[in-house]
Amino acid sequence: MEQPVYVIRGHPSPVHALHFYRSNSRLVSADADGWIVLWDLPTRRPVAVWKAHDGPVLAVADWDDSNIITHGRDNKIYVWQVRPQDEPGLDTRLPATSSSEHHSPPWLLNSLHVNALNFCAFAICPAAAAAPAGADQTGPQLLLAVPSSKDPNTIDIYHLPSQTRVHATVGQHLNFKTGMPMALRLFNINSQLTLLAGYESGHAIVFTLDPKTNIWNTAYSSKPHSQPVLSLDYHPHLEPSAPWTFYTSSADSIIAKHEIQPNATPANSNDDDPSQPSQTINTRHAGQQGLSLRSDGRIFATAGWDSRIRVYTSKNMKEVAVLKWHREGCYAVAFARIFDGRDEPRAGGGDGAYSDEVAQASDTITTVSQQREERTRHAHVLAAGSKDGRVSLWEIF
Repeated sequence: MEQPVYVIRGHPSPVHALHFYRSNSRLVSADADGWIVLWDLPTRRPVAVWKAHDGPVLAVADWDDSNIITHGRDNKIYVWQVRPQDEPGLDTRLPATSSSEHHSPPWLLNSLHVNALNFCAFAICPAAAAAPAGADQTGPQLLLAVPSSKDPNTIDIYHLPSQTRVHATVGQHLNFKTGMPMALRLFNINSQLTLLAGYESGHAIVFTLDPKTNIWNTAYSSKPHSQPVLSLDYHPHLEPSAPWTFYTSSADSIIAKHEIQPNATPANSNDDDPSQPSQTINTRHAGQQGLSLRSDGRIFATAGWDSRIRVYTSKNMKEVAVLKWHREGCYAVAFARIFDGRDEPRAGGGDGAYSDEVAQASDTITTVSQQREERTRHAHVLAAGSKDGRVSLWEIF
């Protein structure tokens, strides 16, 4: 695969975060200067542009297709309202050609002060339990995990939209040194709230919440990396009795695959005998960042500091593609979602009415615009963001 299918230009600084949503019809990109660009993928044009943060953006996500969550190095997490009906009134001038002084941002719904000392981005999942006392019980609700503002080596979990901290300093019970968390994932699996954390020490740890005692236990602990964990991602199996897997990459050249048994008994918090990953590979390429699993769980990709995007099979971690186009280091990768009836909705990404449209797509598409939109929703696309400020789009098997 020699060339990307398209290259998006418009960011004046390195692209740090990417996210597909609305059934792949939208791509959010964010850069080191705090700019957010919302792209219409069928037309490859911006539909919303604003400066969200005073400094680099660490992560972006969508909330129920109508809101964009951004996390900046300015110690802020913002929730912006960007519904389809809001887009026509938003600024579309790209940051490379205009200044922030003349851009009107979308409506700001929530603002949360957090700790961004260690470059660790937030993680979200739908809130399965009832909202905290006094909070609004209507509408969609989220849980959001970030490094703790009290102890930077631990993790806090907040409820949105109430902005209430529901769990504090997760991980403080560990009997070994991990340093600060560097990468997080939060999700419910088999009706159990689960937190994945990759640390500065190279540890990868799975915490699970005991709903009876409201205590976080260590379900799994491993140290496959000699350098800080840069990214991680997971793929839960649909069968409750089947194990689920997650993958970690680091500033070193190792990628590790971890297999977790369902309903595993809490592990010992002592580091004398850490668990071993089910598989590791030495890629011989240090600094593979932004590891992302495709929604069908078959492949994953990493963004390399050497400017290469590498694609691996999930089953045996065999390298199946090296995408070479960028001339500077890559920091972010994101897969468009696969709609083939087998995958489940991922945490925080509500496809809502757009998923229903895909499921009920008409056999006859009457306009060029509809044809283009339908193809975009079902294309197997991988996006990669680089230090050069560009986003390359690749069609992957």
